Amino acid sequence: MSEYGEGIFLGDSRPSLEKAMKMYAGAKEWNARNGVEECCATNENFFLGRQWEGVNANGLPTPVFNILKRDVLFVVSSITSENLSVRAEPMGRLTAAERHAADLVQQELERLCELNDVPRLARRMARDAAVRGDGCLYTYWDPKSGRPVTECIENTRVFFGNPCDREVEHQSWIMVERRQETRLVRKRAREGGQRHWQDIRADAEGDTPRPELRADGMTTVILLMYREEGRIWGYEFCPSGVIRDPFDMGLVRYPICWLNWDYVTDSYHGQAMITGLIPNQIFINKAWAMSMLSLMTTAYPKVIYDKTRIPQWDNRVGAAIAVAGGDMDSVAKILDPAQVSPQIAAFIEMAIEETNRNLGANNASLGDVSPDNTSAILALQRAAATPSEITKQNLRACLEDLMRIYVDFMAGFLMELGDGEFAPGLRSLPLRLRLDVGASTYFSELAAVSCLEGLLKNGLITAAQYLERLPQGYVPDRDGLLREMKGGEENGGE
Repeated sequence: MSEYGEGIFLGDSRPSLEKAMKMYAGAKEWNARNGVEECCATNENFFLGRQWEGVNANGLPTPVFNILKRDVLFVVSSITSENLSVRAEPMGRLTAAERHAADLVQQELERLCELNDVPRLARRMARDAAVRGDGCLYTYWDPKSGRPVTECIENTRVFFGNPCDREVEHQSWIMVERRQETRLVRKRAREGGQRHWQDIRADAEGDTPRPELRADGMTTVILLMYREEGRIWGYEFCPSGVIRDPFDMGLVRYPICWLNWDYVTDSYHGQAMITGLIPNQIFINKAWAMSMLSLMTTAYPKVIYDKTRIPQWDNRVGAAIAVAGGDMDSVAKILDPAQVSPQIAAFIEMAIEETNRNLGANNASLGDVSPDNTSAILALQRAAATPSEITKQNLRACLEDLMRIYVDFMAGFLMELGDGEFAPGLRSLPLRLRLDVGASTYFSELAAVSCLEGLLKNGLITAAQYLERLPQGYVPDRDGLLREMKGGEENGGE
């Protein structure tokens, strides 16, 4: 695999199917050598609750107490449970035309965020990073809708030219692998002028890393993106043929946003949150399984009897048992059940509590407390969110990069913005993209309500101002109440 740098395909050295397939095979071999796909598959199984898959239990119960899923969803929600909005702020003194273009860029960014549902993409990206180690957003131009479209792609389907560098813009090339219907792939190849489009076939069982997921009529399509003379070029192919010859993608940035949950030295893949917690989950499941087996085998009382005096024991309720003479006290005896050590339950509970505590999932964060003192609860929540603050900031940086990619697409494809006026050099327009974040959690709303109540009690705001700023749902028919109050003020003024 090549080291990162400028122009791996300059001059006459253009991409070819043989060369691209060699690069693709090398990238997959690096992932296999470092156990990336195996680790992702294991983490997905544990997250989904398939935690005994491939284990020979030998009659042992196989309970699943999936603390990993709750912890992952809690942490992901804590770093993505805020309203996101982007602002394109002009820097320095701009001309009227440049300021007008900046306003159009702001409007277009808001439209693209809504159409692509960026908050949903952020949640899925964070979930993938927590479970798989990396989250990836890939943006492409959709000619049917006439806009850039963003989607989440698994980290095992994205390959960097330099696997020891996690920075996207440092790469000499990046590959994106996707699965598409064979008939549609052939159609695109035919429309693109490929003479051998009929040679494109569906994947064979050995063409995909997970044969159990292979579906008939599907083809693995790989998009090779590389930098040449400051611009991004693309080359689309599949193992059985070329789909699209090298083409200028109209971009100067790779349309990839990459998020590591935790950094790993000399690797573009990060470590997932689940990876370090799987041993805890295994201990909890095994402890529960052995406790269950102990209860099933020894928890119930057993009867021992003298077989020479009682031929057969009768367990029916109220049934008479015949004894062949002798002392009745020595006929039968009930064995007391064995006692399960309370240390087992204590260690299980301790393992769960320590796992949650290390992730910042305390009782206040998980909502297991009564919301009597909102200030104390807010303080506990903020302290609990500290371990995931770095990941949260990295996620925000990725979303800001996504906005820069959208501006790059505007410059390459959307030269006519809004009212039809040409945007004067969007790439050279001095804009600062900032992601504004507004809290929307339950206890943040309670804190806002408490603050408003204090202002109202001290006479610093009116009742109408209080109602206008009150979050929705706290007062029934708030708008009607406001209209009545304003109507009364107008009548009183007359």
